[in-house]
Amino acid sequence: MKKYVSFFRLRFLMGLQYRTAALAGIVTQFAWGGMEILVFKAFYEADASAFPMSFSATASYIWMQQAFLAFFAAWMLENEIFDSIVNGNIAYELCRPLNIYHMWFSRSIANRLSRAVLRCFPILIVAAFLPKPYGLCMPKSLPHFLLFVITLLLGLMVTVSFCMLVYSLTFFTISPQGLRMLFTTSVEFFAGAVIPLPFFPETLQKIMELLPFAAMQNVALRIYSGSMSNEAMLKAIFLQLFWLFTLTAFGKKLCNIAEKRITVQGG
Repeated sequence: MKKYVSFFRLRFLMGLQYRTAALAGIVTQFAWGGMEILVFKAFYEADASAFPMSFSATASYIWMQQAFLAFFAAWMLENEIFDSIVNGNIAYELCRPLNIYHMWFSRSIANRLSRAVLRCFPILIVAAFLPKPYGLCMPKSLPHFLLFVITLLLGLMVTVSFCMLVYSLTFFTISPQGLRMLFTTSVEFFAGAVIPLPFFPETLQKIMELLPFAAMQNVALRIYSGSMSNEAMLKAIFLQLFWLFTLTAFGKKLCNIAEKRITVQGG
């Protein structure tokens, strides 16, 4: 366990060095979040009763989404891992007395966590001081906030487990580009990154909530914004745990199969 903790610590500290990139990301996320809120505001002004969430809850959903974008953005995959598989440098990883899946998982968690630490606090602070209903609202209660933190971390691990599945599948392809495009597009749509899941038709929403994508950002952001009932929260947390264990088990199995079949040519 110590060796994986070391990988986590080194990757986390390395990620904290990219402060200029984080500043650029903060500006971009402020602009994108503000644009999304203004677009939704136009729809709410047309007919606010047609939407399942209040405009204030929607604004909070968007600001929290932007603050913790690094947790849930499936497109933030590590090119270094893809390159090591494609160009054969994975051979060096196989020589180490380490489990590749566990090593990549720990460094992926650290990479996303370091990005979020640099970006989330400025976004949250500024959003909290914006005038209502455009700003970030406080959670309904302390239990809601604690559940938000728990589901936020679970969502992070589900996202990383899903990305690990993409890395493992890359062993069986010539180029990872097709996989990246397919999976990242699916996550963005089905996880509620483009449109929050409550805005979809009820039948489609129920189906989407059962998929692993909904276990990423959807649960934590909806708990914070107060758009989930107690029964729905318990069901969503159970699904988060289910998909975390399922994706992790499947990803580890696939990675083990790939390690046994891999052939590195050249020298």
